[in-house]
Amino acid sequence: MTRRKYGRARRDPKSVGRGPKVRVKSARGRSVSSTRWLQRQLNDPYVAAAREAGYRSRAAFKLIEMNEKHRFLNGARRIVDLGAAPGGWTQVAIEVCGPGAQVVGIDLLEVEAVPGTIFIQMDFLAPDAEERLFAELDGPADVVLSDMAAATTGHRQTDHLRTMALCEAALDFAKKVLRPGGHFVAKVLRGGTENALLEDLKQHFATVKHVKPPASRAESTEMYVIGLGFKGSSVDQIARTDS
Repeated sequence: MTRRKYGRARRDPKSVGRGPKVRVKSARGRSVSSTRWLQRQLNDPYVAAAREAGYRSRAAFKLIEMNEKHRFLNGARRIVDLGAAPGGWTQVAIEVCGPGAQVVGIDLLEVEAVPGTIFIQMDFLAPDAEERLFAELDGPADVVLSDMAAATTGHRQTDHLRTMALCEAALDFAKKVLRPGGHFVAKVLRGGTENALLEDLKQHFATVKHVKPPASRAESTEMYVIGLGFKGSSVDQIARTDS
């Protein structure tokens, strides 16, 4: 079934790529793990659906699925996309919110800016990153998105802790930049310490969800936290007024 949402025609990923599974033969110079990764990519319906719809990554469908259920992007005018590379979430954000919305993305990696959006290439953890983001925004943000994840080390607990640190940094930023009633969405990796993050979210948001969208691979420890209805913060926010 083809659905036209978010400014482009797209089919249900489950209907894309049906047919015989592609088997990748091992090749000289290619590791077993690389062969497995390539085979998984070639047989992944979300990869095929993203390519067909023109999204830069399969991760676009994670945001689409979460927003279809929780509607945090609907009506938003200012959106910040942390860890924006390669741009799939930025594409979805501007399509949902429309050409009048302001979408500002930041990532350490170089990314071609999505039309109608702003991209800053720098480390979000750099001392002046927040100042750069504040400077680009016309006022308090309606939504802060974070799909940031630390580079994997192969040690599950280390990867969990490093990605949780990024999520906590994203939440600290969200408390400074969100308007009252705004929303926060961020990636976490299951591993034990996410419960403390959820408690922190409950202090600052009216509704808190812990979800795994269908597009997230079943074998992955990846989850997403969603904070809806920012209550405001006791931390003095940078004085900003809507233009």
